[in-house]
Amino acid sequence: MKLRTLLAAVLLNGAIYAQAPQLMTYQSVIRNGINELHTNTTVGVRLSVVQGSTNGNTVFVETHQAFTNSNGLLSLLIGSRNAITGSVANIDWGNGPFYIKTEIDLDG
Repeated sequence: MKLRTLLAAVLLNGAIYAQAPQLMTYQSVIRNGINELHTNTTVGVRLSVVQGSTNGNTVFVETHQAFTNSNGLLSLLIGSRNAITGSVANIDWGNGPFYIKTEIDLDG
């Protein structure tokens, strides 16, 4: 009986201290205006986290300089670069929904 009580307490303690992640992985395939892959090049990226709707309140914005691979794949960590507005750590994820808005500059 004591073992069950101890196990329940340990599991409950882990649930109480759960946290939202400070970084989020983001991937996208980049294409130009005529739908050709934009491969092996540096692109400029501005990522925004928007609350409530796609046109809602912007709670976080950051910029990246990123490199696409031979398949046009871009991989980023949201929350790891130059924050312009807000902080990922300060987003109240329980007060969603949230959307990610992505803006790409093909010239870097």
